[in-house]
Amino acid sequence: MSNDINSNQSTAVERTESENVAVAVHNVTKKYGRNMVLDGVSFDIPKNCTFGLIGPNGAGKTTLFSIIAGFVKATNGEVNVLGINVENISALMGRFSMLPQDAAFQSGIPVLKQLVMFGELNGMTKSEAREAALEALRIVGLAEVAEKSASSLSHGMSKRVALCQAFIGDPEVIILDEPTAGLDPDNARNVRDLIRNYAKDKTVIISSHNLKEIENICDHVAILNQGKLVESSKMDRLVAADSMIRIEIGEDIPEGMQDALLAENCVKEFVSIEGQAFTLSTASSSRKETLKALYGVMAGYDIYPTSVREGDSLESRFLHVTGGESDGSSST
Repeated sequence: MSNDINSNQSTAVERTESENVAVAVHNVTKKYGRNMVLDGVSFDIPKNCTFGLIGPNGAGKTTLFSIIAGFVKATNGEVNVLGINVENISALMGRFSMLPQDAAFQSGIPVLKQLVMFGELNGMTKSEAREAALEALRIVGLAEVAEKSASSLSHGMSKRVALCQAFIGDPEVIILDEPTAGLDPDNARNVRDLIRNYAKDKTVIISSHNLKEIENICDHVAILNQGKLVESSKMDRLVAADSMIRIEIGEDIPEGMQDALLAENCVKEFVSIEGQAFTLSTASSSRKETLKALYGVMAGYDIYPTSVREGDSLESRFLHVTGGESDGSSST
């Protein structure tokens, strides 16, 4: 486990004064019967940042989002959004929005009419909601679909229209759960660009299985694993925490080779072993000298790599702190 997390699971992101914190998660636990879904999770999300929440399937991400949004009540602990306890979620009307992963529009009703309804549910008058809905459609580049039925839209257009639901009324804090799931690369890029442009003066919290996407969009990130917070940090600090090398060898690791690799000064630890591949955390040294040492050890066992991947990336850090539990994260 990362040494950034202390004994009561507090975050490595520097604790800031409350006026600089958009979302404060304090010792949140959630149980369903005997099943512990979240176990004492605590971290702060700064204002005006784009924050990624990631973890393997079943880590508790969706449950935590549901607690932050006030849909589900925590068993213990509390969450404050903009200084307001989410048990009083109505006090955040118009300031906070969430786009669930499977958000969908009614097929036979014009898009604008449905967006106006969302605006009215946020406390706007009908005329205010209409103006806000048209502005949201303009932001996502789909003003021309206002009077169209949702059923007439392509999947990519539907995702962009769904973002309007989260953008209506200029909220200060926005949660987006898997905003690019199921999109082709071009449409996914369009959605990412929209988020980047819109999030400049907002707090946007994103969950995604695409770790490269999170790394490119977000400036802070938290990692959940088995219901616990295992890391939370600024993105640049987190991805620089280790130099990771993943080596595939096309056969089982010979007895003794792991110990021989660990005996090299350039190797800090054996992070994970998966089938006929392994991942190493390496100490600071030149790439050339590190690879020379690793290849020398393997050659002594008549082993030659079929693939070597290296670099300080969110994916490598994710695999490190979750014990190698990949969640299908590295798509474009």
